[in-house]
Amino acid sequence: MMRRVILGISGASGAAIGLQVGRLLAAIDTVELHLVVTSAARRTIAHEAGNEAMGRLIGLATHFHSESDIGASIASGSFRTAGMIVAPCSMRSLAAIATGITDNLLTRAADVQLKERRRLVLLARETPLHLGHLRNMVAVTEMGAVVMPPVPSFYRNPASVEDLVAHIAARAVDLLGLTDAPLIPEWKG
Repeated sequence: MMRRVILGISGASGAAIGLQVGRLLAAIDTVELHLVVTSAARRTIAHEAGNEAMGRLIGLATHFHSESDIGASIASGSFRTAGMIVAPCSMRSLAAIATGITDNLLTRAADVQLKERRRLVLLARETPLHLGHLRNMVAVTEMGAVVMPPVPSFYRNPASVEDLVAHIAARAVDLLGLTDAPLIPEWKG
């Protein structure tokens, strides 16, 4: 059975995480990947991952949606999904989601996940945080989202930045519960 998953990428730094989440989701045979990328994210992806990265990302998706197409399938609650990941999630996108401002397809699709009580995972990317950021995180959490700042887990002794990115991306995908076995092996102590 195919499961629809939405990947939103906003303009915060951390394009490598969004790209890795896309690769992981595309590798799951039962996932139909819907992708929406903001204009700020396109700029960040080009700067952080190179000009060809956006084309590779679009190639992973089953469906690529323009951020301005608020009439797209993913903008409707009748379009059933297994959830959505926003990686990275800028503070601007977080604020829009927290306040119900659905001025582009990414924030509209996230809003739909919340209203339909579906899983929404936000890799909120900023530091340090001010009170407004924290309040927005509390607001989306109270609405049912999972706020997952992309904090590295050093206890796994990563050998490279790529290892850190891979672990963060896999943890985000695991939060959707798409596979029988988790992508990240359980901690054995």
